[in-house]
Amino acid sequence: MTNQRWQKDINRDSKRIREAEKNRRSILVHTVFLGTISVLFLTPLLAGAYLGHWLDEQSSGYTVRWTINLILLGLGIGIFNVVFFIRKYW
Repeated sequence: MTNQRWQKDINRDSKRIREAEKNRRSILVHTVFLGTISVLFLTPLLAGAYLGHWLDEQSSGYTVRWTINLILLGLGIGIFNVVFFIRKYW
C-alpha cells in the first residue's frame, strides 16, 4: 500500500467519522420520540376506555361489553399508530 493511498483512506475515514458525529441523535430527540410514541399509543386506548364506559352507563344494568371491546379496539389502533410512526420516521 502506498503512502498516498493510505493518506486517502485516512482522510475518507475521518470524514465519515465527522459526519457520523454531526448526524448523531441527541438524548432530547430520543425523549421527544418516545413521548410521541406514548401519546400515539395511549390516546386511542384511553379514548376507547372512556367511550366504552360512557356507553355502558347509558344501557340498563351492569355491563362492560362496550368498555372491553373499545379498549381492545383502542389497543389495536394504538399499536397500528406506533408501528406506522416508527416505520415512517425512524
